[in-house]
Amino acid sequence: MSATSLLLQLIVILTTARVCGWVLRHVGQPSVVGEMAAGLMLGPVVMGALFPSLHAQLFSKESLQGLSSLSTLGLVLFMFVVGLELRSTKTMREQLRSAGYVGVLSVVVPLALGIAISPALYPALAPKGVGFWPFALFMAAALSITAFPVMARILKDRGMTRTPFGQLSLGAAAVVDVFAWILLAFVVALVGAGEGYAGLLKTTMGMAVVLCALFFGLKPGFAWLLRVKAPDGEPSTTVMASLMIGLLLCALVTEWLHLHAVFGAFLFGACLPRDDRLLKSLTERIEPISIVVLMPLFFALAGLGTTSNAFSGASMGAMLLIVGVATVGKIAGGAVGARMAGYGWRDSLATGSLMNARGLMELIVMKIGLDAGLIGPELFTMLLVMALVTTAMTGPLINLFIGRKAPMADAADAHRTPAKP
Repeated sequence: MSATSLLLQLIVILTTARVCGWVLRHVGQPSVVGEMAAGLMLGPVVMGALFPSLHAQLFSKESLQGLSSLSTLGLVLFMFVVGLELRSTKTMREQLRSAGYVGVLSVVVPLALGIAISPALYPALAPKGVGFWPFALFMAAALSITAFPVMARILKDRGMTRTPFGQLSLGAAAVVDVFAWILLAFVVALVGAGEGYAGLLKTTMGMAVVLCALFFGLKPGFAWLLRVKAPDGEPSTTVMASLMIGLLLCALVTEWLHLHAVFGAFLFGACLPRDDRLLKSLTERIEPISIVVLMPLFFALAGLGTTSNAFSGASMGAMLLIVGVATVGKIAGGAVGARMAGYGWRDSLATGSLMNARGLMELIVMKIGLDAGLIGPELFTMLLVMALVTTAMTGPLINLFIGRKAPMADAADAHRTPAKP
């Protein structure tokens, strides 16, 4: 493709993403919801239906390789930051028992429901050659995911980060990330290796080697490098180059192991030494380019992978089933977990509502499933709509259960009431 075509695509995508994000932000939605909606608008469902010739010319299949490469780079950088933030989460350790209740139940309940509805979805929506259990386990993982970054942004915007239910939700989201990503990695390895259980064994052993190399080799090596070259948490150009090389190397290795590059990026971020100053410095340098410039390309490519077939006939019934099960599973699991941990019903329901926010993380899971051949365009479209709806409903549900503002942690402890036996 020509540089002119790529630049034009970038202009259209970034402009649409910013406009949609600005519009929805003014009605109380996080900007990521607008950017996700922009991807859907630029796909065949909206732009392709309204302006078919323009859409076909602007986003022809042969012109998408550049966008795909840039969006992959954006995903790798984004998941690197997510891994860093997971390591810096104090609430997971401070409220391990409570976060464990919420995290485990907000995975187990939607996971069970995802498997339960799979027999109804499998005959019509599974790609040819995909077995029932890989499909069902992928559905379980897709319904179990929670968007830690979106949740953190919602809490920060509303001044609720230090409230009991806010800290509980952040800690639980870290637990959910661990469970859901392990399950997804297992499913992708099982299918993506292309060699059945022998391929799964090879991929599993490869990941064991990667984990050992990361946490017993790269981690102490980078700890020494950062201690010597960036004692104030401000990495030099040389240190930044070393971090980027390590990041891309880990992404390359997991891609080579038939897992997605995002797994390597996430693990590399998680293995770095915990330093809030370093986290602040790296996010300030990486997030502007990854979130503002590169991630909208991922949303656009996700929108291009959708199909209008998902909005017709029996497919609408399947879509409503997926959205309903995903919503009930997350809210019920999170609320029951918080209640078991001793929180009142208002805080418990607010926690379940936050766990229901899927945002960008769901899109990443969907894209991995589409790339691995686990799902087709029709189910991909349904999951995209589900991610949009569940993320968009988070803010209104928080308003319903808690209000627009919650008292800070020192005054909010009164809201925590023991659960009745």
